[in-house]
Amino acid sequence: MNSNSPPGHEREKTSRDPLIGFPGTGKENDFMVDGWRVFKIMAEFVSGFEIMSDTGPAVTVFGSTRVDAGSAEYLLAEQIGAGLAREGFAVITGGGPGVMEAANKGARNAGGISIGFNIRLPNQQQPNSFIDNGRLVTFQYFFVRKVMFLKYSQAFVVLPGGFGTLDEFSEAITLIQTGKSSRFPVILMGREYWNGFYQWVCKSMLEERGYIQASDLDFIFLEDDPEKVLSIIKSFYPEGYSLNF
Repeated sequence: MNSNSPPGHEREKTSRDPLIGFPGTGKENDFMVDGWRVFKIMAEFVSGFEIMSDTGPAVTVFGSTRVDAGSAEYLLAEQIGAGLAREGFAVITGGGPGVMEAANKGARNAGGISIGFNIRLPNQQQPNSFIDNGRLVTFQYFFVRKVMFLKYSQAFVVLPGGFGTLDEFSEAITLIQTGKSSRFPVILMGREYWNGFYQWVCKSMLEERGYIQASDLDFIFLEDDPEKVLSIIKSFYPEGYSLNF
């Protein structure tokens, strides 16, 4: 304290003092604004809920952004998007390029509903041009975006992809396994790509370690045939479609 400070005016140091615990780091500002950040999160949920309120049954298609137009995986995603649209499903993607663009393109060209849940990233992922007007939601927070995928999807169709694709896949199967979401089919498209991973799950997790049960795999499918995707989804819902939570 400055020796010239008047008596009784010493600075009281409490746990709420922004200068205690984070000297010189500026971290106090992060903690001070967290309360207001809640409203940004709420706004993202509200925007997504409003856009999806009249959508009806939907299927999300995941896969790599690093897939070129005209490649086998791009054409497969486009075919899947078109097939889903013809069966009356809205098609949801992450809104970006590659597999996402292809699935949105297939849905749009088949006359279906094409939806994009885009995410703001440091590399500035741009939404693709095949998302319907008024059907694009851009998120700041990955966890809000995940909730939207899970809440409104009657199935996940997972094409070959990287960490982001694996993250969405594992999030879904975890929530289904733990009962936090209704069960829905998770379809891994491309046996050559996914088979090694799937066999590791079956052998190491299930048979050798017993970390999961056989019933934890009965909603996961490996497929190559896009026509099988539709039959799997329809057979999974004999009593009709509903939101997952």
